[in-house]
Amino acid sequence: MTTAAKLSRHSPRRVFRDRREAGRVLATLLSAYRNREDVIVLGLARGGIPVAWEVAAALQAPLDAFIVRKLGAPDHEEFAVGALASGGRVVVNDDVLRGLRITPQQLRDIAEREGRELVRREAAYRAGRPPLVVTGKTVILVDDGLATGASMFAAVQALRDAEPAHIVIAVPAAPESTCREFAGLVDDMVCASMPTPFLAVGESFWDFRQVTDDEVRQLLSTPTVGATITPAAAPTAAEVIRRVAIDAPGGVPPYDTLEEIIGDARIVLIGESSHGTHEFYEARAAITKWLIENKGFCAVAAEADWPDAYRVNRYVRGVGEDRNADEALSGFERFPAWMWRNVVVRDFVDWLRARNQRCAATTGRQAGFYGLDLYSLHRSMQEVINYLDGVDSNAAARARARYACFDHASADDGQAYGFSAAFGAGPSCERQAIEQLIDMQRNALAYARRDGLLAEDELFYAQQNAQTVRNAEVYYRAMFSGRVTSWNLRDKHMAQTLEALLKHLDRHGDGARIVVWAHNSHVGDARATEVGSDGQLTLGQLVRQRYGDDSRLIGLSTFTGTVTAASEWGGNAERKVVRPALNGSIEELFHETGRDAFVVSAALNPQAADPLAVVRLGRAIGVIYLPATERQSHYFHVRPADQFDAMIHIDKTRALEPLETTSLWIAGETPETYPSGL
Repeated sequence: MTTAAKLSRHSPRRVFRDRREAGRVLATLLSAYRNREDVIVLGLARGGIPVAWEVAAALQAPLDAFIVRKLGAPDHEEFAVGALASGGRVVVNDDVLRGLRITPQQLRDIAEREGRELVRREAAYRAGRPPLVVTGKTVILVDDGLATGASMFAAVQALRDAEPAHIVIAVPAAPESTCREFAGLVDDMVCASMPTPFLAVGESFWDFRQVTDDEVRQLLSTPTVGATITPAAAPTAAEVIRRVAIDAPGGVPPYDTLEEIIGDARIVLIGESSHGTHEFYEARAAITKWLIENKGFCAVAAEADWPDAYRVNRYVRGVGEDRNADEALSGFERFPAWMWRNVVVRDFVDWLRARNQRCAATTGRQAGFYGLDLYSLHRSMQEVINYLDGVDSNAAARARARYACFDHASADDGQAYGFSAAFGAGPSCERQAIEQLIDMQRNALAYARRDGLLAEDELFYAQQNAQTVRNAEVYYRAMFSGRVTSWNLRDKHMAQTLEALLKHLDRHGDGARIVVWAHNSHVGDARATEVGSDGQLTLGQLVRQRYGDDSRLIGLSTFTGTVTAASEWGGNAERKVVRPALNGSIEELFHETGRDAFVVSAALNPQAADPLAVVRLGRAIGVIYLPATERQSHYFHVRPADQFDAMIHIDKTRALEPLETTSLWIAGETPETYPSGL
């Protein structure tokens, strides 16, 4: 597979393949304007014309060019001091003019020069056709992006002179501040993506070649009303996927297909587009069993807290005190407990214990169960102390003294500590967490010599708890400084834990192989998503960058059904109805194939590359599901071909059953008549 190598050569900020694709994405966001006789589309020439043509064709609206010329400063023409728009409207930045000491005569000279070019382009582009009449119309102004917004501002001011009924601006990429500014100036503002930090419009495109006059003329002469965007003979994206997809009953592909997807990879990440879908958990468990039995995988690393998962690890290896899987999973008390305390995980844990018992009888390699997450700040501190109490009482006393720094916060509330430390309401315990980690590392060799492999495992467990305390301390303080920062710290911790686990298991035998269970939002490569433009990292991206072709990323999706989720953080588990996926989403595309469950991969069949390479919306339901704000809360733009090595789609799914079901979960949610609600 070449996906990882291909992605690494691209900037992580790029979302759209080219301007034409950006236009198709915008068109899905402007679908409310489709087939309206009062709508016309104006593309800002030249770069906005390919984008605008796709929008106009999808909306079945007339297209024309709207020409805006930048007024560049003398001797620094790339620096805009204003803009000149069709109709002769001039907009200037008075502060810049004064700052650069540009005289009125210099400004007139610049405007006259650009005015001549504007007239030339209008004549060349329209080939004698009169401009569209915009009076009384809903005008959608389209460009390939906004930076300062000077050109678009000039266009809006000039357009207002023609008295349109409504003005809409649509761009693929712009700074959030610019989008907000224009939202207050026009009737509707559509920004497909808002990269942070915003460097340049071209950073959002893989292909940002300059648009030529000939391209503009050709597009303007190609009808958009009654246009067929895809030639009639060409199959639709859904037809292509239907033809190349491979049936995966219950979400489990045939084993020969799994063999082809996974090959010799050492790390396989299997995702889920919700934390509460029965079929996702079942399919993932079934695939994992095959990986353990047939591919030599020796560990499951889950998006779970390290101490709670390690209790399960002890149970499946037959060294813990728990009598059954239910007891082994009882450590998962923190919200959302159902993520791991559910019937599917319980059954998998029972299977893994029985399988390990058979291996022990034949000296085969056992498989473990581990956690990657860092929410266990206080629990991990206690586990460090518990370990040291058994091997080094003096070290245990030092650990107690250091970790006492955290006592000012609530007994098991990392957020309370983070808030008080971040805002000066309590001390920062960063130094103490680091000192304890160093102390553990310094004495590791002496501790490991005590009782062989078992002691080595327990030492590794304690060391990772100390590392978790260190990273969780930083994470909880960062929670109050920005979402991207805290997200990245969490996924970096998961990647760091995964690497440490791989090295530890390598010491127990050659070529350790690990399967990771986590949400799609962690498993997928952020560089192929909208959030990557904001600087967000993911575990999948970090694994690809570290292990390359030794890794595989597999995503799971669904179109509709039910899901176990809460309505607020810390809320009760509810059985909620999952709305049908939105137009323009990858889930909708998969639904349109008419197939119940399948796997698709551009690596398996190159014909799938084009449909999967289109930027679409992707749904992500976490532990909270808010159908009322579905688009804002649960969707972001993705490029599936580069986000995952393969995707498994199960069209209709049901809610995951918690081990403790409440009357609220049993009652479920009354399905609404979507989308009208009537």
